[in-house]
Amino acid sequence: MAYLSIFIPAIALLLCPVTLARNHTDHLALLAIKSTITQDPQNVLDSWNASLHFCHWKGVTCGRRHRRVTKLDLGSRGIVGSLSPQIGNLSFLRVIILENNTFKDAIPPQLGNLFRLQKLILTYNSLEGEVPASLSNCTRLDDLRLAYNKLVGKLPQQLSSLVNLMIISFNDNDFTGGIPSFLANLTSLEAISAAYNHLGGSIPHALGQLHNLQQIGFANNQLYGMIPPSLYNLTSLTVLSFTDNLISGDLPKDIGLQLPNLEIFQIAGNKFTGTIPFSFSNCSNLVDLSLSENGFTGKISINFSQMPNLWILGLFGNSLGSSQPDEMHFIDSMINCSSLDLLLVHDNKLRGVLPSSVGNLSSQVTALSFAGNFIYGSLPSGIGNLVKLERLLMRFNQFTGIIPSELGNLQNLKLLYLDHNSFTGNFPDFIGNLSLLDELRLSDNRLEGQIPPNLGNCRRLSSLHLSENNLTGPIPIELFQLSSLSMVLDLSQNHLVGPLPQDIGKLKGLTTLKMSQNHLVGTIPDAIGSCTSLENLDMKANSFQGPIPPTMSALRGIRNLDLSSNNLSGQIPRFLEQLNLSSLNLSFNNLEGEVPMRGIFKNTSAFAIVGNSRLCGGLPELGLPKCAMSARLKKGSHMPHVILVVIPICSFLVIAIALSFLFCWKRRKTQTLPTGASFIEPFSRVSYGSILKATNEFSQQNLIGSGTFSEVYKGILEPDDPMVAIKVLKLGNQGALKSFMAECEALKNIRHRNLVKIITSCSSVDFQGNDFKALIYEFMPNGNLERWLHPSSEQQTEIEDAPRRLSLHERVTIATDVANAIHYLHQDCEVPIIHCDLKPSNILLDSDMVAHIGDFGLAKFLPLKPHQSSSIGIRGTAGYAAPEYGVGNEMTKEGDIYSFGILLLEMMTGRRPTDPIFQEGLNLHGYVKLALPDGLMEIIEPTLLSIHMEAANMNHGYSRDEARKLKRLEEGMISLARIGLACSMESPTERMNTSNMVHELQRTYEIFHNN
Repeated sequence: MAYLSIFIPAIALLLCPVTLARNHTDHLALLAIKSTITQDPQNVLDSWNASLHFCHWKGVTCGRRHRRVTKLDLGSRGIVGSLSPQIGNLSFLRVIILENNTFKDAIPPQLGNLFRLQKLILTYNSLEGEVPASLSNCTRLDDLRLAYNKLVGKLPQQLSSLVNLMIISFNDNDFTGGIPSFLANLTSLEAISAAYNHLGGSIPHALGQLHNLQQIGFANNQLYGMIPPSLYNLTSLTVLSFTDNLISGDLPKDIGLQLPNLEIFQIAGNKFTGTIPFSFSNCSNLVDLSLSENGFTGKISINFSQMPNLWILGLFGNSLGSSQPDEMHFIDSMINCSSLDLLLVHDNKLRGVLPSSVGNLSSQVTALSFAGNFIYGSLPSGIGNLVKLERLLMRFNQFTGIIPSELGNLQNLKLLYLDHNSFTGNFPDFIGNLSLLDELRLSDNRLEGQIPPNLGNCRRLSSLHLSENNLTGPIPIELFQLSSLSMVLDLSQNHLVGPLPQDIGKLKGLTTLKMSQNHLVGTIPDAIGSCTSLENLDMKANSFQGPIPPTMSALRGIRNLDLSSNNLSGQIPRFLEQLNLSSLNLSFNNLEGEVPMRGIFKNTSAFAIVGNSRLCGGLPELGLPKCAMSARLKKGSHMPHVILVVIPICSFLVIAIALSFLFCWKRRKTQTLPTGASFIEPFSRVSYGSILKATNEFSQQNLIGSGTFSEVYKGILEPDDPMVAIKVLKLGNQGALKSFMAECEALKNIRHRNLVKIITSCSSVDFQGNDFKALIYEFMPNGNLERWLHPSSEQQTEIEDAPRRLSLHERVTIATDVANAIHYLHQDCEVPIIHCDLKPSNILLDSDMVAHIGDFGLAKFLPLKPHQSSSIGIRGTAGYAAPEYGVGNEMTKEGDIYSFGILLLEMMTGRRPTDPIFQEGLNLHGYVKLALPDGLMEIIEPTLLSIHMEAANMNHGYSRDEARKLKRLEEGMISLARIGLACSMESPTERMNTSNMVHELQRTYEIFHNN
């Protein structure tokens, strides 16, 4: 035994150097890791020093037996740096947790040396490069998390050796190459998280072999095709998320029976179709059911009564609706959903009365949205029971009655959208008690009474929309004391009275102010110059008077300014030249003096000054008289004595000659004009001879258009004048004179940036003594829309530098221009006008591709006179004329809307409504309707999609930006199609009104603009 007692310590002494050597290896590796860390804000690494054994350093855990590092946990420490390759020398490591830091550069391949490694958690860093294939050596790994980094490429196929892997997350990186096929071999997998990459490709059928799988997430990956049926056999699934891809097909009817354990089911933002399966009623554990932004149709038939944990129900952006009397009753079954937080069913086709049971929903609900449906009846007062509600969105429906005062109980409300309904009664006083309100939208209702001063209590209000109501009284001064107003204050189209107070200057952060079409009086207050954040200011159609205040020169961010149809006087301020304006409207005031020629005044399509009879000068194309010398001389200057003598004499001679000429002209006109042509043109300053010369004697080279009643030529009237368009009437054709009269009558009192601008006219006789009549318009260098939608080789020669096809952005912009013009004609003219012949050849494009509606030869004023009914025959052009015109109905605004709808569908598909493919009852409307939504992209004009199709790569998928653009493209095209279809409904009563038309187009424009 004595020998034994000596022998054992001897062995220990022999082994000690080995153990110490290995400990020293760990020690050096940890110091190497410390050396590559550049920032340690929590001073974690201060303990990594010689005064402590490394097993006692913060974040380091050692095994009890060998005193080797088994765990390195530096998670959520704010560390910045790179990961040292020497981490691969910590050969006893089982757990690495480095999440939520800023580790940069590549993942070191030396991690593959750690054959004992079980957990590698690197989420929320800035790691770059590809995943090293050497990780396949870590065969004991059961948890691999690489999410939220900047990793690229494909996951290496070698990782198929990680047969013990239970969790793999690599979401929010830049991985490509499709869903890795080797995942199907990792049969221990319980969770796959791969969202927000750009994998592309289809979903492998083999994933259905992962019978232990509980969670699968591939959102935002440009996946296409269908979900393979094998996935629906994974009965253990609790989470299935494929949001924002391009996946199509129907959901299986028995999905709720196949996947009874579902807690989260997210397929929003895809191309699914069909009905929503009733079998979801069996998924009693559902927490999140997100089916939004697909093509689901039919009735919402799910019974939610057995889903106490349901937190989110997202069904918006589909075509749900059955027109059955009980289609809103699904709300009744949601009373037991005690955890419900978000109920979002907006932008569908739900029709019916909102049941009172909505007031019995969970008191936990924070968002309730039924906007953009066809819900009618009164708004249930029980909604006031939902005391945690923060967002109540009911806009764009058909609600009637008063807004219930019980909504005043919603003290947490931040967004209240009730606009575009038919609510009546006085403005609800209770809104002033909603102190957390951020946005209030009540526009386009029938509210009456005065705006209550207690709105000033809403100290967080950033956006207030009250337009298109019947509100009266003065604007309460309390509104102008809301310094929180930073987005929109829209009070337009009401009956508000009184002056605008100086307190307007307190709205220093406001970007959009609209108060047009009211009865406001007095001067524009100088304090408006303090609203230095203003970008859009619309004060048109009031009774403001006095000069434009010079303080407005401080509005350096202003882009759109409309002061038209007031009683403003004085000169056009020169400071307007210095502002970076996109549009300016000063029309129909009492302004005088010289029109500036710099800044916005260099572009006649960007500003309007008509209806100011005492203006002079400006650009020649304005057609204004030259300013008198006295107007140009500064006050106090002295003229030579000879000028003081000559001017009165010359003035007398000019007046005498003018009176003589006028007497002769009137006498000749009385003798030559036929009885039916009693129209007196007040600005006929162009002679037949001038027009003959300008058109090169009406040569074919100058001919740019021809119709039933007229021919249009281009020409230059005077050497220094710009090109004009000259419309010469074919007076020999029956109806031509009537067309001329109608067009003159229509154009003399309307002014809008999207209507053709008439310069002057000619009513005379030609050199053979025949009657001659012509209208002279501003020339549109880019021709008409017809030539751009359906270009031919001959037409292309008439448009300089014309592209083969208009871009999608241009088409949406043109459609928006036309819609704005139609809305103006129907709603904003003193006497509403029906155009009666909207079609591509009557849409003209200026040098900036701004659209202008032309040819008012068939226009009619409302109300129609008895002889203007459709008994005179079908009005308009075949294919574009409303169907009711063909059966003898009178012309209506809805007829123009129908024509616009057909025009919009033509711009999308590239097909005329008279295309030969439309036979046996099929028309352009039906052609698009049948394709919506899944087949829509197949009937769109191919050139519109070519840029996106060229970017596609079936092997590597779309890039994230490309896929996002394609998705936005599809959203925008579907939106355009729905607008076109809603405008071209066969029944006039079902067609979209112009307000909604303009609004929806603007929303669609923003989709494409952000694409």
